Amino acid sequence: MTLTVKCPQCQKPVTWDASSAFKPFCSERCKMIDLGDWASEKHAIPVTDDISEELLDQLGYEEADFFKAPD
Repeated sequence: MTLTVKCPQCQKPVTWDASSAFKPFCSERCKMIDLGDWASEKHAIPVTDDISEELLDQLGYEEADFFKAPD
């Protein structure tokens, strides 16, 4: 069974196999357009802070020697 997906850029059908050099994209052009969108930050993976500002304050993040290696 052959798997066919849509190109994320132009929506053309792409056969998902070894002969598809730019999969999931249909062409190098679509691949480079997508790369440019990521580079210009049109696409982004949403990130949430796992550490609160209060915790950073408790750990001494603002202290001048926080990032110095221990002796």
